[in-house]
Amino acid sequence: MAMMPRMELRQGQSLVMTPQLLQAIKLLQLSHLELQNFVEGELERNPLLERDEAGDGPLHANGTDSPHAADPESFARAESLHSQDGMEERLGTRLDNVFQGEQPSVARLDSRGADSLPIIGGAYGGSGGSFEEGAEGFESSLTAEASLRDHLGAQLDLAIQEPAERLIGQHLIDAVDDSGYLTEPVTEIAERLGASVARVESVLRIVQGFDPSGVAARDVAECLAIQLRDRDRFDPAMQALVANLHLVAKRDFAALKRLCGVDDEDIADMVSEIRRLDPKPGRGFGGSAAETVVPDVFIRAAPDGSWLVDLNPDTLPRVLINQTYHARVSGAARNDVDKAFIAECLQTANWLTRSLEQRARTILKVASEIVRQQDGFFAHGVEHLRPLNLKTVADAIGMHESTVSRVTSNKYLICSRGIFEMKYFFSAAIAATGYGEAHSAEAVRFRIRQMIDDEAPAEVLSDDAIVARLKAGGIDIARRTVAKYRESLRIPSSMERRREKVAMAMGGR
Repeated sequence: MAMMPRMELRQGQSLVMTPQLLQAIKLLQLSHLELQNFVEGELERNPLLERDEAGDGPLHANGTDSPHAADPESFARAESLHSQDGMEERLGTRLDNVFQGEQPSVARLDSRGADSLPIIGGAYGGSGGSFEEGAEGFESSLTAEASLRDHLGAQLDLAIQEPAERLIGQHLIDAVDDSGYLTEPVTEIAERLGASVARVESVLRIVQGFDPSGVAARDVAECLAIQLRDRDRFDPAMQALVANLHLVAKRDFAALKRLCGVDDEDIADMVSEIRRLDPKPGRGFGGSAAETVVPDVFIRAAPDGSWLVDLNPDTLPRVLINQTYHARVSGAARNDVDKAFIAECLQTANWLTRSLEQRARTILKVASEIVRQQDGFFAHGVEHLRPLNLKTVADAIGMHESTVSRVTSNKYLICSRGIFEMKYFFSAAIAATGYGEAHSAEAVRFRIRQMIDDEAPAEVLSDDAIVARLKAGGIDIARRTVAKYRESLRIPSSMERRREKVAMAMGGR
């Protein structure tokens, strides 16, 4: 059969991922800080976009006050929020609070009966200042906190005069992290500077003598040894103890007594002295600024027993398209290049405002369904947390699992029990004995923690005993699962807990 080119007509379906669609998907998984930075970049690049400072015209569920009210797709999506399972009626979801002009205040939250709602780290915004307009606030009198690097550098200038050794010392200080540990091997520093390892080690010993005691250590044992030398307490028995910190962690005091050659009273005093040392000597200085977690969603109890689900407007960037400026510049365009640029800016601006609107509505839908599924948690606590996976939420709101996964990434909600990441509410299921309802893995962890906290010193619970108690409570769980959960909670084994309680009892005599 001869091969020859020919034309055929075929029908098929394919999904084309346009750049705008890819960007819309990316926006879903951004945290509010990342979203703010992204929007700031778009405001700088696009002359048709401007920040909505006034915030006039709240966006309602029907989209009538939206600049894209004529978009049938957005309108249909907004209408579906009203009809889906009576969500607003059951949960009291505030869909009219997606882009509110007024900022929520603490007084408003209190007036809704949320007196117990914790205000963590200024999560609700607001700024401090003087009552007099134009007066300088207290911020103007603050000074920057001294960093560990500056503190060590000042001591280096006094301790070392030789230029080459001062250069080595500065490189060593640069390699010290916020906790006070040397993060780079001495051999690598010596190779990079072209110095001998012995010389770098000599300078390192000088730096390790700086304040705070224990700084520039390479591991915990060296950090503790430096502090003990400064206290003139690094005798042979203490050297043996520091060399066997893993036995201290295991509470194996019998082995420690044998290695250190001391009795029960001495080993208790030595371990007590070790615990009084600072394993992170650099944490008392200014390091990386801790970021305050700002919730994306407010969950509040309504008087009728339902839940009010509101978006935090502080985490929602508000941008507008300046149609007046667009009409002026488009009319003044003189060539095809200018016209193409203006058209692209308008298209990008329309896409961004539409994507921000849809992102807010999607977060609200997912959060509302989480509240619906985990109603017991919000009402009664972690023991009532139900097993939940992404598919359950996705099926309930008519979305794909990957969309729900992106929405719950780096998003937080606040309720009367504190701030929680949305992914916290997705937990594996632990089977129940008989025909009971399955239990959440997080709720089982909480029960294990409670059992161990309540155990008597004379009756330390083994993993098998915990399994027996959980099965008596209707939870079918294996011993290895209990051990895994206990380790994830950083709880020692029953033998280590028993040794610790015995040591505490001996120390209290």
